[in-house]
Amino acid sequence: MKKIYLIITCVLISGTFFTQIFSDNFDSYSVGQGLVSQNSTDWDTWTPSTPNEDVLISNTNASSGSNSLYFSSNGGGPEDVILRYASVYNSGNFTLEMNVFVETGKGAYFNMQETWTVGAVWAIDCFMLDDGTLKLNNGANTALSTTYPTGTWFNLKIEIDLTANNWELLIDNVSQGSFSNTINSIGILDLYPTNPTAQGGNNISGFYIDDVSYDHTPAVLPAINGGITVVSQLNGIVGSMPNVNCSVRNLGLDTISSFDIEYSYNGGTAIQESIGPISLTSLSNYQHTFNSPVTLVSGNNSLTVTVSNVNGAGPDGNPSDDSKTITVSPKVSAPGKVVLGEEATGTWCGWCPRGAVFMDYMESTYGNAWAGVAVHNNDPMADSAYDTGLGFSSYPNALVDRGLEIDPQALEAEFLQRVQVAPTALITNGAFWNANTRQLDVSVTTIWQAAASGDWRLGVILTEDGLSGTTSDWGQSNSYSGGGSGVMGGYELLPSPVPASQMIYDHVARTIYPSFDGMNVFPSSISNGDTITECFSFSLPNNWDEDNIHIISFLRNPSTTIDNAGKETIISAITNGYKSCAVGINEVDILEKINFKLFPNPTNGTTYIDITNNDNKNISLTILDINGKIISTRDYHFNGTMKLPIFVNNLEKGIYIVKLSIGESVQQQKLIVQ
Repeated sequence: MKKIYLIITCVLISGTFFTQIFSDNFDSYSVGQGLVSQNSTDWDTWTPSTPNEDVLISNTNASSGSNSLYFSSNGGGPEDVILRYASVYNSGNFTLEMNVFVETGKGAYFNMQETWTVGAVWAIDCFMLDDGTLKLNNGANTALSTTYPTGTWFNLKIEIDLTANNWELLIDNVSQGSFSNTINSIGILDLYPTNPTAQGGNNISGFYIDDVSYDHTPAVLPAINGGITVVSQLNGIVGSMPNVNCSVRNLGLDTISSFDIEYSYNGGTAIQESIGPISLTSLSNYQHTFNSPVTLVSGNNSLTVTVSNVNGAGPDGNPSDDSKTITVSPKVSAPGKVVLGEEATGTWCGWCPRGAVFMDYMESTYGNAWAGVAVHNNDPMADSAYDTGLGFSSYPNALVDRGLEIDPQALEAEFLQRVQVAPTALITNGAFWNANTRQLDVSVTTIWQAAASGDWRLGVILTEDGLSGTTSDWGQSNSYSGGGSGVMGGYELLPSPVPASQMIYDHVARTIYPSFDGMNVFPSSISNGDTITECFSFSLPNNWDEDNIHIISFLRNPSTTIDNAGKETIISAITNGYKSCAVGINEVDILEKINFKLFPNPTNGTTYIDITNNDNKNISLTILDINGKIISTRDYHFNGTMKLPIFVNNLEKGIYIVKLSIGESVQQQKLIVQ
């Protein structure tokens, strides 16, 4: 039976406060019929127009009485019911409680959302996985991880001090830990059957819910009180220098005009700053970023942020909420490891500003350990070959080292896992740039740290920063406009679409060569310590700014994920030195005295020419069909030895003529494409 209580208690000392209580044990409903269809006053479905979202009342298994709710899916849904709380709460003490039975070998899920608007902002996700793991996630981060009993009823309770921002999870009345939440407001409970593989589940969900209740007690505030409610978690790598961000909340009745704030890390000297004049009204938040970043060191180290001297009055009304401490446990990057991140985006995509914000964050936070690529779809910056290879149907979306599809807000979490994995080969990009011809020659050298075999592949991506345009299709659609969907890197302050004149695009994929999967240029067996260099050549269009180009090479392993990447600007690649694709002296002699060699020949993929040009002569390579029609031609400018690739993937089967001009000498051979 559903019960709603409104308790009014008059307290002479602290004033008057209200406690609102809701509970539902589902015993008053008809079995086999929908919950929402029988009680649309309290319960609703995610999208009322969508059939089958209402959950049916079950009498198969109950914690109390005879009835409960049963949710089941293989992949997610269709049931999806919500409970709007009596108010949107962002202060006081709130408790959500329910009894849960998760079937053996299956999982369960619910979330709480920030406001009454369904699907706007999630405050917390609760994943109960089939292996008995329970995770509370705020955004892409796991705030708390523990275990729960499977195949039996248990009590789950979340107690929240919304005033001071302290969330605590209890299972069968035993505390599992507490945390601060970046979203410290709640308006909706959402029950939905899912057990996603991206979180570690098996995609099969089956669970019962009974005895759902919540209560809320309003806050009683002193006159002057400031508190630290959030210290943003620092998830970097050792040696990185992230900013320390925190939220100071006015937890008193009087407006705050000034305060002092400091942080201390790993026992070091405290960093102190003074804030004011400001006008921070009661229960408002002040977001602060310290001017001095912190340098992360290895180990589990404490970082404490403290607010003091509010309004110059010394100690405030509640010293217990003046400080918050987090534990910082940076990851140790594997030597030579560069992680490739590929984001699917488009100017037409309203939620894609989220991708831009997180891509910029990754670049600024992790520098050369991160190689980010924004792959555009159906807009002026789209590269069709790359877009097709990525093959996403939803936007924004992302891959890290070609792993599972993720939302861009999860890039950091995936990066921190991958950056610790030692690469099979180290990668160095070298380059030679001819500003007159705009010819960019790239050498990619792999130094193998372990023996390898199989279908290893190599490719090169060119990205460009600072792109802009003037036509309307350069404007960015912006679903964050107006702030209704939360803060998103300043996009909440911009219109939709953001005019082209206000948009600059970074990390844009200009080309991927020779294909999304790269090409197999390696011998069938590679030994530990082998050094292999492959050469690529690009003719940059005049409207590409070579000063804003990044050369990103990638090494794809036989399982089709990325083992390692290399990232350089053109200038830094030139500094590394262009390394010619060398061949043995006997092969050079054959080329000079007899003829050049095509290998392999016949071929159905790629064939190569080994060539040495010690006199800096002009070199031209032309492919003709059997009738003498020119298929392609390319000039090369280098001095030394090089391996020239010829890609025949787009050629029909047959015989072709390969003509090589070296200075005044012209030589040709037949090439058979199978």
